[in-house]
Amino acid sequence: MGLRTKAGIAVAVLTIGVLLLLPTLLSPWVKNWPEPIQRRMLKLGLDLKGGIHLVFEIDKAKHEETLAYRLIAQLKSAIREGGYDFLDAQVHEGAIRITLLDDQTANDVTAKLLGQFPELRLLETRRNELVLKMDDAYVERMLKEASGRAVEIIRNRVDQFGVAEPDVRQEASGRILVQLPGLEDPSRAIALIGRTALLEFRLVADEVSPEEAQSLPEYQVMYEVRDGERVSYVLERQPLLTGDMLKDATVGFDQTGVPVVNIAFNAQGARIFAEVTAANVEKRLAIVLDNAIYSAPVIREPIRGGRAQISGSFTTKDAHDLAIVLRAGALPAPVKLIEQTSVGPSLGQEAILRGALSLAVGFFLVVAFMAGYYRRSGLIADLCVLSNVVLVLSALALFGATLTLPGIAGIVLTVGMAVDANVLIVERIREELRGGLPLAKSIEEGFRRAFLTIIDTHVTTLVSAVILYFMGTGPIKGFAVTLFIGMAASLFTAVFMAKLIMDSLLARRKDAWLSF
Repeated sequence: MGLRTKAGIAVAVLTIGVLLLLPTLLSPWVKNWPEPIQRRMLKLGLDLKGGIHLVFEIDKAKHEETLAYRLIAQLKSAIREGGYDFLDAQVHEGAIRITLLDDQTANDVTAKLLGQFPELRLLETRRNELVLKMDDAYVERMLKEASGRAVEIIRNRVDQFGVAEPDVRQEASGRILVQLPGLEDPSRAIALIGRTALLEFRLVADEVSPEEAQSLPEYQVMYEVRDGERVSYVLERQPLLTGDMLKDATVGFDQTGVPVVNIAFNAQGARIFAEVTAANVEKRLAIVLDNAIYSAPVIREPIRGGRAQISGSFTTKDAHDLAIVLRAGALPAPVKLIEQTSVGPSLGQEAILRGALSLAVGFFLVVAFMAGYYRRSGLIADLCVLSNVVLVLSALALFGATLTLPGIAGIVLTVGMAVDANVLIVERIREELRGGLPLAKSIEEGFRRAFLTIIDTHVTTLVSAVILYFMGTGPIKGFAVTLFIGMAASLFTAVFMAKLIMDSLLARRKDAWLSF
């Protein structure tokens, strides 16, 4: 590869790096620039920009209750498929109680169910009543799975909420950490994230009074807030359709200009919705979200096409937030907020200044030492180190990574490693010169002999950075990302760029400028 080709590659890489940093350097003036350019701005983490730090935890009791009710539906189906019948099935004090017709039926059903449902344990048999309990290992496994699903759902909600570079992850304890840089409205964020968003369509049992429903397990009393007053409804406990079959949810307006949420079902949901509405014409169908009735319209005719509308006393913001949580999906169980911290922008600004100061001081000392000790070859090394920092920051902007305090620490370490690589090269060149080789040959041999050592140290550090990224938590990941990018950039600047500059000076017969 000729010098011109190498020079073209180096100039192109550095030019792209500078262009990627321009939106960040000109940040006060890019607010009205196209969105793709604004997205390339270097993003700051919570410790630099300020924002909200939240920690959620799955409500274990509610989750266990949800699992039990889900199993009851499966148990009922299994009992009927076996040709048996039952009188009652309900959850009581964490246990599943099934009341069968007689003792013999209970014995037959017990053997069938325990073989078919290994996650259940038989606590006791009381004549025709079975008392079952979920296995602890099963509950723990399902809780872990629910926590993982909750992380993905919360991340989807936050992404649609419009927060730049949110950090949502599951911690070792099963808790869910949420960091929202730059967000200044914690109450809205908490309401959006913590909302279960369990959407159900249930039939209204107008023939049953609220008093009668209290003693009938197949019914449930719920309320709709209308004009500031609570209106009670008796609903069938078993939902006809749930929100897990939603395809989309968007904000719209009704004929009077009031905000509503338009929902669309997937193919399966549309078919079920059409069947449900066709079978229940002239009955009320309640739209229930998180155990609250939003509306209970009368079904006038079968509704085909898989579309429905949720109306209520919405503001535009309320409708927008509801559409977000419905699109992202319902949480597998309610979550509880157990920790909330707001990081002010003043703290973030102080962190930025201190981090920038540490980087500037470290870089200045390195530049001064290299120029003073290695003279002009030290200046070449300084130029390569400066290029290294530019490439690291531009890569962070290109890949949409977030710069944090640990990330700044990674850049400082990268500067040290880049200087170390240049020192190795210059010292090798000095050795060759002392051995009597001409300058051009000394440079060639110096780079060749230092290359394997540089590759060894950099590859080892790259592997360490990869391990830190996949095994570490948020702050460690930020450090690992900048360290990995820095090592890759250091190989380019120390080996490729430094030799290119020296070879170019030799080609122009400026040997005297190269002092070691």
